[in-house]
Amino acid sequence: MMRSLSLMSAAALLCAAGAVHAGSDSGIYVGGSIGNANVDYSDNILNLGKLKFDDDDVGYKAFVGYNLGIIPFLNLAIEGTYYDFGTQDGELGNTGIDGKAEVTAWSAAGLVGFNLGPFGIFGKVGAVNWDGDFDAGSISNSDDGTDPLYGLGAKFQIGSLAVRGEYELLDLSDGDIDYFSVGLSWTF
Repeated sequence: MMRSLSLMSAAALLCAAGAVHAGSDSGIYVGGSIGNANVDYSDNILNLGKLKFDDDDVGYKAFVGYNLGIIPFLNLAIEGTYYDFGTQDGELGNTGIDGKAEVTAWSAAGLVGFNLGPFGIFGKVGAVNWDGDFDAGSISNSDDGTDPLYGLGAKFQIGSLAVRGEYELLDLSDGDIDYFSVGLSWTF
């Protein structure tokens, strides 16, 4: 009885030590994700009416960040990301002219995360600089801006490799982009 109690205590201490260490990882990390990008955008174009896109496509992103690793169980990080949201289809006002949108972006964000062993959750807030090219028939237009970015995610990490699932909202001045993605990251 005493021996099994000692073994259970030792196992509990090893698990607790592993959980504390998991939150203290710091360093540079890189990664990439693929997912669904829904662009909901509308803007007046050349006095012909509203150019409206509310469509989704496969998008991808590549990111690099630095985890500060100051406090166990808590991750504080900064992250820079490049996005390509694919191609979305839309219509120019009531003209029946179909068009397409292609949006790319760069972002800088701060992340706060909580680790419980290999599992963790995180939130992000930052700014995104986006550039969109819009074509409808023979009409071409470009738009860009810098707007807020918000996100929530979860990860599962084994050693230096993590699987991440995220939802990000790019709150554009003339619409928004909802991006759901799954990807991998590697901490050096």
